Amino acid sequence: MDMLSALFQESYFTVFNYSGDKSEFAVMNCSQEFDADFTFVLFPWVKKLGLKPEEIGLKLGEYLLNNNSISGYFVVKGFFNFTLHDNFWMDEIYRIHKLKTNELVVQTDTPLKYLVEYCSPNTNKPLHLGHIRNILLGWSLSNILKAIGHRVETTQVINDRGVAICKSMLAWKKFSNGETPESTGIKPDHFVGDYYVLFDKKLNEEYLSWQNSDEGKTILKNLLGQYVNSLNSDPSVNDEKITSDLFKKYKNDYFNTYSVLGKEVREMLLKWENHDQETRLLWKKMNDWVYLGFNESFKKLNVSFDYIYYESNTYLLGKDIVELGLNKGVFYQLPDRSVWVNLEDVGLDNKIVLRSDGTSVYITQDLGTIKQRYERHHSDKYIYIVADEQDYHFKVLFETVKKLGEPYAHNLYHCSYGMVDLPTGKMKSREGTVVDADDLIAEVIHEATSMAEERGEIAALPKEQKDKICTDIALAALKYFILKVSYKKRMIFDPKESVDMQGHTGPYIVNAYVRIQSILRKATFSIDLNVPAKISRPERNLIRSMNTYDKILFEAADSFDPAHLANYLYQLAKDFHKYYHDHRILNAETAELINFRLMICENVAKYLTHGMNCLGISMPDRM
Repeated sequence: MDMLSALFQESYFTVFNYSGDKSEFAVMNCSQEFDADFTFVLFPWVKKLGLKPEEIGLKLGEYLLNNNSISGYFVVKGFFNFTLHDNFWMDEIYRIHKLKTNELVVQTDTPLKYLVEYCSPNTNKPLHLGHIRNILLGWSLSNILKAIGHRVETTQVINDRGVAICKSMLAWKKFSNGETPESTGIKPDHFVGDYYVLFDKKLNEEYLSWQNSDEGKTILKNLLGQYVNSLNSDPSVNDEKITSDLFKKYKNDYFNTYSVLGKEVREMLLKWENHDQETRLLWKKMNDWVYLGFNESFKKLNVSFDYIYYESNTYLLGKDIVELGLNKGVFYQLPDRSVWVNLEDVGLDNKIVLRSDGTSVYITQDLGTIKQRYERHHSDKYIYIVADEQDYHFKVLFETVKKLGEPYAHNLYHCSYGMVDLPTGKMKSREGTVVDADDLIAEVIHEATSMAEERGEIAALPKEQKDKICTDIALAALKYFILKVSYKKRMIFDPKESVDMQGHTGPYIVNAYVRIQSILRKATFSIDLNVPAKISRPERNLIRSMNTYDKILFEAADSFDPAHLANYLYQLAKDFHKYYHDHRILNAETAELINFRLMICENVAKYLTHGMNCLGISMPDRM
């Protein structure tokens, strides 16, 4: 496109005596409804040149034709549509053919160092569907940034301490009878997660029992009256719903004030903070179980991390920054000795950064972690892949860092992604209805295997090879279905739809690649033969699409959104499938045409491979 922009820049100077920056002469792909290669918009030039669009187009077109720069043109409602000579497209297909897959992308002129944080799970439960979206976004974005020449390091903070972790620990200590993942045959992170669910079940039982006690009846009676009054006699709310809502609303207060189990959890956390040996050993044992399970899940998804931080090592960070903020007048202290930051000038509110007893809150820890990362990694940009339910937290965090005047304050970015639902609804981990990542992967593999069995094309292969192909197809389905949706949008993941061979899916793209590999296995070709007499419009469009790959990758990197790349790959695969259907390849009319079309096939496969690899998707040769 730069070459074409320069052509129009020179033409405007010659024809209209207009000298302008190359950025004014943007050229875009022509819509496929017209028989042309590219489009140049004339409307912005009407006022600048004092001419009608048709007059501008005629003068411009005749100049470019006489110069032999284009082979044809036509103007439609202010759009200058033009076609290049066949030899341009032949040169392009030869150029691409000579490139190796890792040479397809032009590197950025301004390489930066990025630190990308993603995943960062809790150790009280296994990874779930939401984690999968998080992981796939972080991994693919890192690959895309690397592909255009940036240096990228990846990290996660394991949330391995706190009340939630102690709930699983206490439930195992009280109710396990010493069973282990090994003795039960349960995947270790699922094993620990089961005890987190069990804790909530036991808490509900205790809560129900308490409600029937004299103390509970008295307290809830008063609360019920207050709650009913707050509803302002809404006729749509019946007694059963009022009781149910109050139960949920008051549950946390009950846990923190009256619950025996709640008291035991707080005591356990206090023991952990005081380095009680028995508590620390139990904590390490259960966390080690979870890490084994996490690593197995990461291996299934084929992702990894350069650096891993643990909240147990970072939760005390940030107190020195609070002291610095007080001295600089950025923070203020109340009489109860709690410390706050006033963010009203940026549309937020006052936020506590240190409790009155001197203990940290999450933002305190995050202030310390950011500074630690800056001192250790010296990155140019720090990206956090975290769900949009944390939007407010990151706004407060980033604005606080700016008020502190830290050198990295303007280099922080929250990649705020929407939640993922299934067709059956939302997920909740405490109730045990969460969609575990491992279960979802297994379900998609089952769907892909069923699809492969129906098609029967790999039936004769050895079982190990069939299993590998089905797993690759399943992961392509899972990863692509999630990454094709812009990360800011909430989405529904449908396992069955994700493996549809004819839909907007990963397997549809993989099928285009597999089809090409099948063609290439049956053919030999040489680039030394003469060019075909005529290059068809679909062939021009395919070559043109491949030429826009750099632009798409840079858009995906600049916006931190792999969906740009995912949707480009689908369109490229779709165009190829149509081309394959409408054009003979191995039995084309001439040897020159066969070899030319084989080159197109091989080049399309290169781009599909590179792009899908950037998304973290492997491409099987058969399916």
